Amino acid sequence: MNNIKLLLAVCLSLLLTACAMGPQLAQPNQLRSPTPIQGNSGSYMSPYTSDGVLAEWVNNARNAEMGSSIGGMAGAYAGQKLAENIPFFGGMLGQAVGESIGREVALEMAGGEEVIRGSSDISFNSLQDLAVWMYVNHSSHPHYQDALNSVMSIYPEMKTNYMQYLYNASAGAGVGY
Repeated sequence: MNNIKLLLAVCLSLLLTACAMGPQLAQPNQLRSPTPIQGNSGSYMSPYTSDGVLAEWVNNARNAEMGSSIGGMAGAYAGQKLAENIPFFGGMLGQAVGESIGREVALEMAGGEEVIRGSSDISFNSLQDLAVWMYVNHSSHPHYQDALNSVMSIYPEMKTNYMQYLYNASAGAGVGY
């Protein structure tokens, strides 16, 4: 009986230790910054210019988050109406339509693809590189949240992946970043 209690205590201790040792987010100064592409030839535009100020399109895009939310709600409603008898499908359709509408509204409010590319002099070929670069170089910037919200409006996949990108970089600190 004592062996069972001891075994249970050890298992509980290991479980609690494992839970406490979840993914750790490195501090910005603990990560190496990905190297940006000089110019706007990359797939993802930086919200900061090479001299460290917000790109012109970020000021326009500050209002885009509201447009994205409105698009999301409209898309969800449309999806619900299209598939009222199949709620799961309708919700998925609504979300997809909403994200598409939201991105288009965000692009328009930021001035369009041309303005974004024209006012950006730094770009990246992956969202993970952009996310880590922003975190390492600008997370203490007073308008970091505005810049991040703008990027998330223009590139909606950043919303769902931002923290995972940072955890990935933190797990590989000193390796890839």
